[in-house]
Formats: sequence, C-alpha cells, structure tokens
Amino acid sequence: MSKMTFAAAIRDGLAVALDRDPKVLVYGLGVPDPKGVFGTTMGLQQQFGSRRVFDMPTSENAMTGIGVGAALGGMRPVLTHQRLDFALLSLDQIVNNAAKWRFMFGGKRGVPITIRMIIGRGWGQGPTHSQSLQAWFAHIPGLKVVMPTTPEDAKGLLLSSIFDEDPVIYLEHRWLHNLEGEVPPGDHRIPIGSARTLRSGGDATVVAMSLMSIEALHAADHLALQGVHCDLIDLRTVRPIDWPSIEASVRRTGRLLVVDTGYQTGGIAGEIVARIAGSCWKDLRAAPQRLAMPDVPEATSQALTEAYHVRAEHIARAIGQLVEKPVEFASLAAERRHPHDVPGDWFKGPF
Repeated sequence: MSKMTFAAAIRDGLAVALDRDPKVLVYGLGVPDPKGVFGTTMGLQQQFGSRRVFDMPTSENAMTGIGVGAALGGMRPVLTHQRLDFALLSLDQIVNNAAKWRFMFGGKRGVPITIRMIIGRGWGQGPTHSQSLQAWFAHIPGLKVVMPTTPEDAKGLLLSSIFDEDPVIYLEHRWLHNLEGEVPPGDHRIPIGSARTLRSGGDATVVAMSLMSIEALHAADHLALQGVHCDLIDLRTVRPIDWPSIEASVRRTGRLLVVDTGYQTGGIAGEIVARIAGSCWKDLRAAPQRLAMPDVPEATSQALTEAYHVRAEHIARAIGQLVEKPVEFASLAAERRHPHDVPGDWFKGPF
C-alpha cells in the first residue's frame, strides 16, 4: 500500500491501464497540459507517447464521437471532460450511441469507453461549472455511473471502468483530488456496483456518495461521541446501486437518510428513498429522509451559496431528527476554519 492523493491514484490507475493494454487511449481537453487535469494525467504523454495520450480541441460532441468510434474499432478510450457541464454538449453520442449499442445489436457488442467528468463547486464557479447531474446519466439504460470517494476507490473503480465492456461515466469531485489515503499497487480493481460501509451502528442508515460521504463521515463521528451510531454506506456506484447492502442495513436500523450531491427533485436520493420504502416498508420505524441541493441553479455569489450546500452540520441535525434524539451539531460549523466554498484543511489545490 502507498499513501497518495485521490488525483495521484487516478494517475496511477491510468498508468497501469496504459501499461497493461496497448489498446487503452487517454485523451481530452488539457490532458497533456502542465497541470494535467488537476494532476491526474501529469507525465502520461511523456511516458506512453503522444499517439496514446493526447489533447483535443474544445469540441465535446466530436471528441466523444471519436471515442465511441474508437471503442467500436477495438480500442479502450478514456475521455476526459474537465467539467461535467461541458460534457452536456456530447449527450447525443453518450445516450443515443454508446448507451444503446449493445441493446441494438442483440447484446453481441458493447462500447468500452470510460468518460471522466469532473464535478464540484466553490470559488464562485457558478451555475454552469458546478453541476452534479449523475441522476441524468443513471437514468439511461446501458450506462454505468461511478462516483469514487477515497483514493483507493478512485484507482480501483477507474481500472474496473476502463476494462468494462460497456460505457462507464466516471464522476470525480474536484474537492476530493487532494484527499490522501492508502492505495494498493498494480492492477487493483474494485467491482462496479459494490458499496462500502464506512461506519457501523444500529441507530440509523446513512447513504451518501462522493464528497457527501466525507461530510457524512464527519457527522457520523461527531454523533458517535453523543451516543448516536450510524451505518454509513458510501455508494461508490450510482448505477448499478448496491441494493442488498442498503436493504440489509435498513432492515437492521429501521431508519434511512440519503445524502446527494445533486438536485433534490428526480435525484439519486429520491430513487433510493422510493426503492427502500417499497422493499423495506415493514422494517421502517420512521419515514425515510433525503438531503440534496435545492431546485435552483448554484449562484456565483458567496452570499447566495452560504445556505445552498449540504454540509456535516446539516447531516448531523437530520440524523438527530430521524432518531428523535437531541443532538449537538452547531459546533461542526463553528469548528470549520475555512470559507464554506472551499474544501477543508486537507485540500492543497489547484481548484
């Protein structure tokens, strides 16, 4: 095991894939730039050559179509869109071509493309550079959608995505890029569709994803000191969802809170609440709850985003209400030594 950042783990996973299979390509806007897409692709072109690691012009629909064609031609392309918002220009290629191919051709052929999209917020990024639209992609049959939280998952899920025979949307939150953790060496893969339990407890089940798993972790540890213990499940994959893990936990705790990085209406959180209400109705001791973004675009002004995002104190308060116990949560906000629109002390940039 080696200690490295989330960004370095992605870079490590790309290097392993490029070294293992000559059919792997890594390309996209800014891939060979000096900052290497937030540090995730630095030095790869020098190591593997410009025929396999290369830049692309700002033409998202075209570069995605090239990737779909390359995948059909036997390659395993890894395409990077530096913002999910930019990838919206390529939805026709993703939804009508990559996602549908296996179905339209009788299950005989998939499109093994991995499409990295960076999500996140902060620094006044505003309404067109900070969206978390994983629910859009998870809604489409034929697509797999992963959202790693830890450096180990960043590498393991990336390698599983690259060597999957169908299209995978790989969503990475830029606030996580400098999160550090232990990462296994070599071709270490984590199965797509497998959640991870970060904390165990019998009072409530908390399901989260990506950066929200980190916020929920802070909340769960804070409440544990007050005698409230939660199962904290990090989804890691939002299509397919690991339903057995969630259901087993809810049947034991009887309470559910889902925390989403996306908008509330039509989101992943609502899908989980609906599914659990149907499959675990007799086990529930309280109405399942969700926390997500309000149904308005994110503003650029810090004054307007102060109350926009879900943070650890909001999660702790919601858990207290769910278990019907008085809990202290205000200190989670008071202890924060950084503005609300930048990551915690572990963040080292770039943004």
